[in-house]
Amino acid sequence: MHSFCTLFNSNYLTRGLTMYDSLCRTEECFTLFIFCFDDLAYEMLRSLNLKNAVLITLNEFETDELKEVKKLRSEAEYCWTCTPHVIRHVLDNYDVKEVTYLDADLYFFNKPSILLDEFHQSNCSVMITEHRYSPEYDQSDTFGIYCVQFITFKADNHGLKVLQWWEDRCLEWCYNRVEDGKFGDQKYLDRWPDLFVGVHVLQHLGGGVACWNIQQYEVTDGPQVCGVPIVFYHFHQLRWDTAYQFDYGVYELSQEAISLIYGPYIQALREQIDMIVQLYDQFKDNYTKDNSEYDITGALK
Repeated sequence: MHSFCTLFNSNYLTRGLTMYDSLCRTEECFTLFIFCFDDLAYEMLRSLNLKNAVLITLNEFETDELKEVKKLRSEAEYCWTCTPHVIRHVLDNYDVKEVTYLDADLYFFNKPSILLDEFHQSNCSVMITEHRYSPEYDQSDTFGIYCVQFITFKADNHGLKVLQWWEDRCLEWCYNRVEDGKFGDQKYLDRWPDLFVGVHVLQHLGGGVACWNIQQYEVTDGPQVCGVPIVFYHFHQLRWDTAYQFDYGVYELSQEAISLIYGPYIQALREQIDMIVQLYDQFKDNYTKDNSEYDITGALK
């Protein structure tokens, strides 16, 4: 039984559900702890009776410290601030030996246990993933070597030491700007391999494929990159312009990437949109009008 956690609000519902559904298609035994960042997300998810999910409200999760910094940060900055804290909440309140945080805009083409097997063989306590930027898009100095997208923590001394350090740093400073070598919750990860014992950097090429690194790979059916099956793809910057018309973002994508990677995801996303609009009429306008200042989840760009 694998334990995962994620966070999103009602604007990100379709994306979060699409990620959850991809887990159901690829992984046999798992629990996804979903931290609902507004009441509407909680009520809608509860009505769906997701068999492999545990729903957690802000009332259950937020500490006094988090409530204080919430007043000073944007919605996105607050979500970033909370990332290490949702991991801590799962480890502290549920009987799990480890948990993996997932961004809501991931999609699994193969079972994540492939990546977790590599982690367990490393005998480490924390696993992080590199951006692996294509040379023409290298933003390591700005946004970090590593990406907060798929991070695993064991509930042991080494894992909890790293997690506590990250929690403290995010409470101190977590903003959507570059400042003194920091950016959001993410650039802190650059220091972990040097500061701490037991940090493993994922080696599997199929974990962490994304719009910022796909240009350097040959994409073939499977989908695969350079002959390696993609485990998950990070659909950063994918936005919708009209009802079912999509903007792929600023990164150059090959026709193979669009058809073999983006095609299945967009189809899965459309299915979730259709379901949500059918169940909740108030969301109809979000997905049936030209609303180009919003991304595909309804959240502001």
